[in-house]
Amino acid sequence: MKIRLAENFRAVFYAPFYATQALGLYAREGLEVDLVTSAAPGDAVGGLLDGTIDLTWGGPMRVMRAHDTDASSPLVCFGEVVARDPFYLVARQDLADFRLTDLARLRFATVSEVPTPWTCLQHDLRLAGMDSSALARVADRTMGDNLAALRAGALDVVQAFEPFVAQALQGGFGKIVYVASARGPCVYTSFIATRAAVAAKPEACAAAVRAIAAMQQWLAAHGGDALASAVAPYFPDVAPDLLAGALRRYHAAGLWAATPEMSRAGFARLAESFMSGGALARMPSYEACVPPILR
Repeated sequence: MKIRLAENFRAVFYAPFYATQALGLYAREGLEVDLVTSAAPGDAVGGLLDGTIDLTWGGPMRVMRAHDTDASSPLVCFGEVVARDPFYLVARQDLADFRLTDLARLRFATVSEVPTPWTCLQHDLRLAGMDSSALARVADRTMGDNLAALRAGALDVVQAFEPFVAQALQGGFGKIVYVASARGPCVYTSFIATRAAVAAKPEACAAAVRAIAAMQQWLAAHGGDALASAVAPYFPDVAPDLLAGALRRYHAAGLWAATPEMSRAGFARLAESFMSGGALARMPSYEACVPPILR
């Protein structure tokens, strides 16, 4: 069986996907995977729709938004891997006694590269009693630029994922003040395909899910350090100690799903965030977005 799988973009929190490939778990299921890169986050969806790829991974929010726009959208999601939000708020070292409501008075920068981190955080802010739409924030710079500004003292708090967090901690100029994964289940990354692709290659899709399940069992047994060793070739520009520290932190936070079954609670929490931010007009249907055979 062959399948053309597109990565969403290269990110440390996607490490389990790379480990599945590196450990030969797809091959063990009889699946030959052609792993291809995407030009930008979300670009692979176009390849799903025109049939040039069979499968990608990414946020189920893309499936939710597609169904919100068109109830007959062919997109579906399955095989949950990232089960919690991988982003953090990192503050300058001398900032004390941080609460989310303090963001109203601080120099604060959010992620510009992808929409979900801010969408989920703004829902957290609303739940804390804040009007997130009135919050002054830097919203148009990269995480790398924001980290440099934090180091230089030009920002007080930045939103970032690993390995930027590890860099701030190791560099001694930042500390973690908010861990988004602590909010609980929030389905962040799964496989995405079209119903037609699942129907055309059901055995291959099922094999991909079995391979993910095997990876999850391996990760539970071996932990973050072993994961870092397995995926190090995918991150040649990240120092081994930074990568290991980042993956240990994610593993300890319960970032990754224990099984590939799509969490209903996590699905609902992600949908609520997008509803709160106005990106969805109505709550998406789990049944419409997650194919029964692959739940």
